[in-house]
Amino acid sequence: GQTPVFPRIFGHEAGGIVESVGEGVTDLAPGDHVLPVFTGECKECPHCKSAESNMCDLLRINTDRGVMIGDGRSRFSINGKPIYHFVGTSTFSEYTVMHVGCVAKINPAAPLDKVCVLSCGISTGLGATINVAKPPKGSTVAIFGLGAVGLAAAEGARIAGASRIIGIDLNANRFEEARKFGCTEFVNPKDHDKPVQQ
Repeated sequence: GQTPVFPRIFGHEAGGIVESVGEGVTDLAPGDHVLPVFTGECKECPHCKSAESNMCDLLRINTDRGVMIGDGRSRFSINGKPIYHFVGTSTFSEYTVMHVGCVAKINPAAPLDKVCVLSCGISTGLGATINVAKPPKGSTVAIFGLGAVGLAAAEGARIAGASRIIGIDLNANRFEEARKFGCTEFVNPKDHDKPVQQ
């Protein structure tokens, strides 16, 4: 962020179970299984009502805020001093407090230790490919970086019908796993003297 506040609890990708809800919250109840969403949705602003944007006027990524929107105060402290929130989620903790718009209810049968990656890595990569890049069927797609987001982008390109999906990564050990997600060929920039885009 531009002016991040410290100390703060980091983390944005997780899965959890609602322990309690605040006054006026009707979408969730204790016991619900949920994923945090750091680009939340108020469901009321023009962006939330649009099919073209998820940059909520109220809850978009805000690393500087560090506090709850309702009262401008942190819900974390130590020895009476505040510990600040991070992107509205602060998931590197056993318990956290989030705005209801930054929580997505999921099927309780979904294993939290597996679906936690849906709260960022998978939705980011798959969404970027299918909803933003929108590769036409038969197209060629290049993906730079084959971590969780890159693998999800490869899966999105495969679903879209791309004929060539080129995975680019400095770590060749990732190539075989990336093939399972749709990559058809690979480039390691370390193997070339020129920039790989050439």
